[in-house]
Amino acid sequence: MSDFEQFEDFDYNKPMSAGVWKKMFPFIIPEKKNLIICMILMLGVAIVDIVIPLLLGYGIKHNIMPQSADGVWRLIITIIFLYLIQGISVYFFVSIGIKAECGMCRNIRNAVFNHLQSLSLSYYNKTPVGYLLARTNSDTSRIGDLITWGFIDFTWSAFYCIGAVIAMFIVHWKLAIIVCATIPLLALLTWFFQSKILKVNRIMRKVNSKMTGAMNEGITGARTVKVLVAENKSLADFSLITGEYRKHGTHMARLHAIFIPTTLFIGSLATASVLGYGGWEIIVLGADLSILAIFLQYAGGFFWPIQNIARIITDFVSTQANVERVKDILEQKQGITDTPEVTEKYGDIYSPKKENWEPVTGDVEFRNVTFRYIDGHKNILQNFNLTVPAGTYAAIVGETGAGKSTLVNLVCRFFEPTEGEILIDGKDYRLRSQLWLHSAFGYVLQNPHLFSGTIRENIRYGRLDATDEEVEKAAAVIHADKIISRMENGFDTEVGEGGDRLSTGEKQLVSFARAILANPRLFILDEATSSVDTEMEMLLQDAIHTLLEGRTSFVIAHRLSTIRKADIILVVKKGNIIERGTHRELMKKRGTYYGLYTQQFEEETLKTGV
Repeated sequence: MSDFEQFEDFDYNKPMSAGVWKKMFPFIIPEKKNLIICMILMLGVAIVDIVIPLLLGYGIKHNIMPQSADGVWRLIITIIFLYLIQGISVYFFVSIGIKAECGMCRNIRNAVFNHLQSLSLSYYNKTPVGYLLARTNSDTSRIGDLITWGFIDFTWSAFYCIGAVIAMFIVHWKLAIIVCATIPLLALLTWFFQSKILKVNRIMRKVNSKMTGAMNEGITGARTVKVLVAENKSLADFSLITGEYRKHGTHMARLHAIFIPTTLFIGSLATASVLGYGGWEIIVLGADLSILAIFLQYAGGFFWPIQNIARIITDFVSTQANVERVKDILEQKQGITDTPEVTEKYGDIYSPKKENWEPVTGDVEFRNVTFRYIDGHKNILQNFNLTVPAGTYAAIVGETGAGKSTLVNLVCRFFEPTEGEILIDGKDYRLRSQLWLHSAFGYVLQNPHLFSGTIRENIRYGRLDATDEEVEKAAAVIHADKIISRMENGFDTEVGEGGDRLSTGEKQLVSFARAILANPRLFILDEATSSVDTEMEMLLQDAIHTLLEGRTSFVIAHRLSTIRKADIILVVKKGNIIERGTHRELMKKRGTYYGLYTQQFEEETLKTGV
């Protein structure tokens, strides 16, 4: 089972649950005024629909049958007035309903997005992007649409059914019984088919989610697909999912093809019964023709509201899966949270109390730290101890999986120790806010992410209140201004989605400038120069050495030649530091670092031919 399918593995046969829908109340309440107005307007629409057959019956009885024009203009004007009122009501309930739907969708999406912002990295490590996109867009749209228009349609249908039944029994109770006798049959048939349709609909939703995930992977991984010449495999996998969707869609169409004409037949049966019995009363008993006309209209229009009510109920049951998924996101607990006492003093991400933030010096200490991932069974670090004084340039080297990234992620509090503590400036960092800590860090990744917009806007993410001059100065520190100036629009060049219009090296430079602009006390460089060419790397090394002067920095390095100026080099293996010292000290030891360095030096020499 793929990750995406695992997250879609809901029980689609759950009955209707009021408890699940209660989670939506906070998003419905702000729109209650609009929904109440729509309900009142729909009541007016239903009243007009109920009264019009009675007025037409009145016209037949008092004008057509006696062939009299007496009062006909008043009747015509009344009907026109009612239809005008109905038209105005429809206009307003549509416009107000759209406003309520958009407001509700906005409220739900904002809540989901804000909550996602507060979740820790561990959640994103295990949750597919396609799943989150589907929940934030598709599910919220369906919930907002159903609550708004389902509520409005149900209001009209319920009012019309109740009013029409009352009117029919007032006019002619025998004919009313004939019409109402078909309601149980229609309700039973509708419920049977809607349950079948609901089951197929739920399967289609699950397949549609798989399709969304496959499409997301196909688009984001398009470059890899082309490099591997795997287009046929990618298309075959996607076609398999779309073929499954088509199969269930065809089944859905067949159900509708049987259901619709069957209900029409029942409606026609009711109309025929009214015509038969009503005609007999007219011919044999001399009954009023107007009564027959009234009932023919009610019989013809009575069955759509019944079907509508059944459809809305099944839609609510169907959409419960969407609500559960959104509810699941909103109830996801933050992996890393500040205590109430910390939040009270330092504020949170949306309301920081910066006046209480202590200045950061940059001392970092690991004290008896043991760490394993939540879903792991093996300790990555075991009783780990490390002290890095403020202003120290610490380089971390080791084989893949040795624990290098785990170390810096723990320093940044993207994860927290399973046991032990990490101290910043001599105090456990859990006693201060995450925002306080993160504001003190500059982080440059091996594969940096850029946001859609210009180069200038992406650099300014380092400090949102920075001036254009400060942005350009930050770029000049790492010589990025020379490369940016050669671009078509300079600093105003669009980077594209995720920075796709820039090369990997150019994205790296923008990421460096962004970190420099933030002027952090602590720096994390995660193989940050591995994606630039040799010439640019030489320029960056001089800039980095100047930049890191006086700041605490942790540099994960792949090219060991770039860290020879580090104050301390830590050689990590299986979560433990097996060697530490300066470049010269470690080379003298002729241990693991010496072996790694000389091997890499020989490989680079062979490549350059020197």
